[in-house]
Amino acid sequence: MGKREEVIKLLKKNTDGLTIVDIAKQLGISRNTASVALAELKGEGAIRIRPVGIAKLHYLKEIKIK
Repeated sequence: MGKREEVIKLLKKNTDGLTIVDIAKQLGISRNTASVALAELKGEGAIRIRPVGIAKLHYLKEIKIK
């Protein structure tokens, strides 16, 4: 399973949203790797991002992902 798919699976389980740091820690990957996977998903329109203070929470949108 690729990092992108791992991020999708993690966001499906955590519907309250996760920061890049949370995603990286839970998957055991670097923040940069998490950021790249999230950028791909954002480009596809598969996630939404909500700023909360200085952090950004990432959520999986309710759409079908390829």
